[in-house]
Amino acid sequence: MLLGYHAKISALLIAGFTLATAFLFHFDFGNQIQTIMFLKNLAITGGLLQIVAHGAGGFSLDGARR
Repeated sequence: MLLGYHAKISALLIAGFTLATAFLFHFDFGNQIQTIMFLKNLAITGGLLQIVAHGAGGFSLDGARR
């Protein structure tokens, strides 16, 4: 995903992994650190879903192939 080669597919896979990690390992909302880590993982998932929706951009390998 760093170079932009098949960025949408890899971003979707990483977003699914990050969301699963948030719900499996950071679901203790009584602990403030776990809540912060849960929200961090949700923010990362949101950023990855932006890549899924809009692509990697013009400077990526996917953009150069078009």
